[in-house]
Amino acid sequence: MESDTASGAGSGAGSGSGTRSETYAELAALGPYGVRPGHALITMVEPHPGHEYAYNRWYEDDHYYAGAMAMPWMYAGRRWVATRDLQLLRYPEKSAVAEPVTAGCYLSTYWVTEGRYDDHMKWTVGINKRLNRDGRVYQDRTHVFTAFQDHEATVYRDGAAGPRDYHALDHPYAGLVVEVIDVESAERRAELLEWLRSRHLPRALAGSPAALVTAFRPTPLPGDRMTYVRQVEGVDTRLTLLWFLEADPRECWQEHFAGLGEQVAGAGLGARVELMAPFVPTVPGTDRYVDQLR
Repeated sequence: MESDTASGAGSGAGSGSGTRSETYAELAALGPYGVRPGHALITMVEPHPGHEYAYNRWYEDDHYYAGAMAMPWMYAGRRWVATRDLQLLRYPEKSAVAEPVTAGCYLSTYWVTEGRYDDHMKWTVGINKRLNRDGRVYQDRTHVFTAFQDHEATVYRDGAAGPRDYHALDHPYAGLVVEVIDVESAERRAELLEWLRSRHLPRALAGSPAALVTAFRPTPLPGDRMTYVRQVEGVDTRLTLLWFLEADPRECWQEHFAGLGEQVAGAGLGARVELMAPFVPTVPGTDRYVDQLR
């Protein structure tokens, strides 16, 4: 049996008819194309009660690909989930990020090639308008914490050994902890970042199941974003940390993460942890964990 391509049925796709394919070769010769995660999309979402299964299938079967991985310069992605027992480990109880702090049971993380943020944003705004117009956006969900972010630092537990940050969304890590820290000014954020990078994170990583931590700062969303995604808060005063774990977060929470908020608050930098939230990876193509969200 012939394939469509062999029989000529797919020849239109190669000719560029209707897709301006002739410009792709020109674009490929321009601009940065390294492997560093210069930018990230970090999005924490709560499906509305009763829509958990439908939301999971829409995201995994359609949106993860059409609304993310198929787009230029978004080169790695991974989904994570917080079952009810993981949600109950979160703190602080009064969070500036999630209200209640247990909101946002699904998390998606994506890397964007360094220096390609503007190019990617032009495409992502356009494709999301198209998806919305075509009825391919699931409405029964709430964006709890969604932001594009610029990479600030990566700190490794084992130095040069082990996976790098650009491997992190493909390496089979057993868990992820999201930490969001706010300070009172941009100047204090710079001080906080230096303290994290040179003192706090190396100490916290030593002997822990966390192999690396990436630190990002949020960037404002474009004015023509979709209306269901609220504008980013804390652009000048917030850092988002992603802790990649080699163990289930339930096994190490009390020893390694329960006290980190107090350590940040006690550093004398006017900083406060606004969210400390553990997740485990989803199993793509399945509804595993969906019945454990409530």
